[in-house]
Amino acid sequence: METKAIRQHEHGGVEVLQLETLDVGAPGPGEVRIRQHACGVNFIDIYHRQGLYPLPLPHGLGLEAAGVVDAVGDGVEHVSPGDRVAYVSTTPGAYAELRNLPASFLCPLPDDVSFEDASSIMVQGLTVELLFNRISPVRAGDTVLFHAAAGGVGLVACQWARSEGVRLIGTAGSDEKCAQALALGASEMVNYRRSDFVQEVKRLTDGEGVDVVMDGVGKDTFMGSLDCLRPLGTMISFGNASGMVPPLDIMELAVRGSLKVTRPILLKHIGDPDLLAQMSRILFEKMRAGAVVPQIGLKLGLKDAASAQEKLAARSTMGSIVLTC
Repeated sequence: METKAIRQHEHGGVEVLQLETLDVGAPGPGEVRIRQHACGVNFIDIYHRQGLYPLPLPHGLGLEAAGVVDAVGDGVEHVSPGDRVAYVSTTPGAYAELRNLPASFLCPLPDDVSFEDASSIMVQGLTVELLFNRISPVRAGDTVLFHAAAGGVGLVACQWARSEGVRLIGTAGSDEKCAQALALGASEMVNYRRSDFVQEVKRLTDGEGVDVVMDGVGKDTFMGSLDCLRPLGTMISFGNASGMVPPLDIMELAVRGSLKVTRPILLKHIGDPDLLAQMSRILFEKMRAGAVVPQIGLKLGLKDAASAQEKLAARSTMGSIVLTC
């Protein structure tokens, strides 16, 4: 079968992304062929394109999508042709109309969750589930600082925090973005273009600092984030939107109050099918209860993948970006 897919043959800017026609054969043992309706665009796709997380060339892009099972290979029992599914895969290739992938990555998609909603939130929603429940579990009454709170992951985090009784102090780069994050559950917001976020966090916490910082921005916010933590607090650095964090003198953690720092990667967790199933169930339960509503800021066609990545890198949109297949 033929499919349209975005591929790259070298690392670089968005100009390396090419819409190509590929042949997709029958799924092998343990695999499924999925006809995709929508796929999500995430910062890790940009890192793959740039070679920050290098992959053998040529390769596809995109880790999350939703669609319908088209065919199954030998040994696949938990899904059948015609089933609605969503996934996050450790192997890029979601920017495509049709693809084969291991069945272990597939999560059954409830009938009342749309393909576009699911494709917009698998990476982001599972990332938030990981941050809140597994890396440094937060509980009702805890205070979290979340950078880029009006981005795709951030808007999920705002809703998640509200549903769990967690106080979330967010940062964003405009009053409009701050207002959206507040509307979705952030307790307080700081416009970092107008205020020093460290001073504002200290003011909002009466000088005590926050229990956890969740930082997907990276270089521009990392050291300031350490200054926002209370003694024994935890810094979770989970992204590099502004660039890689410079090397850290470990004594900085001691002088700031015996801090903890961790750098989780979602894909290392969802490689366990049982854990993936558990995490996705929790996410879909939040969605079906209305506690987490996907915020899709932009929908584009598959051919517009380059434009989608440009807009994501510039942080010029609020919410998620979805490519329809």
